[in-house]
Amino acid sequence: MTDPAPDPDPVSVWHRLAGSRVLLDGFHALKHALRFGAEVPVAVTTDRAAALALAGALAPDVRDALDALLAEVPESTYTSLVPRPHPTAVAALAVRPERAAHLARLTRLPRSTPVVVLDHPRNLGNAGAVIRLAAGFGATGVVTTGMLDPWHFTVVRGGAGLHFATAVERLAVDELPPGPLFALDPEGEDIRGLKLPDDALLAFGSERSGLSGELRARADHLVSLPMRPQVSSYNLATSVAMTLYHWSATGGAPHVP
Repeated sequence: MTDPAPDPDPVSVWHRLAGSRVLLDGFHALKHALRFGAEVPVAVTTDRAAALALAGALAPDVRDALDALLAEVPESTYTSLVPRPHPTAVAALAVRPERAAHLARLTRLPRSTPVVVLDHPRNLGNAGAVIRLAAGFGATGVVTTGMLDPWHFTVVRGGAGLHFATAVERLAVDELPPGPLFALDPEGEDIRGLKLPDDALLAFGSERSGLSGELRARADHLVSLPMRPQVSSYNLATSVAMTLYHWSATGGAPHVP
């Protein structure tokens, strides 16, 4: 039998830290955060045995860490701590990585994998899905411009905790990292005829209005994805996936530690 988590009052710890930490919403977000070195001071679940069984089946590499960390709380307590209960009934708070370290990673040259730039994104779930894709391809990072907070809990939920596997920051267009900027645009050159360099910035406009004038003016290249006539557009995450796959399939290295 597994001993209960040692913290006698995880709920008071949660209330003390909430608002200054990143909410990890669900088992998979916590799993990924632990895998990629996040500092997690508190984690709760309504069923420790079920959560640890899930870890044993899907993530044995983090089971011991979860065993030491997870505290069981009543369902009513759990639902009071999170904005929207997750089907796995697991939640945690993590320390956000230092901005200075992320900026150093984003600006360091030479760079062996691209940076994804989301120009004025609007949809929190789409932004999370992009971060998940970028982490999967080993991208250096994801930068957003505009008002959307890329560390909003809904974005972190959509990214399944993979914010901790890449550098995620919000910057102004004039603060973007160095490197040739390839911006996706229907009027651009067909991507199938291009090889995207490893140090590229790959920029995608908002779901509604496309690229901002400021980013378009900063772009070195406009690039288009193949699309059937009369189809309006692709989903943002789909566009990013197609572009990163093209980069990796034409010489990029998707499995970068």
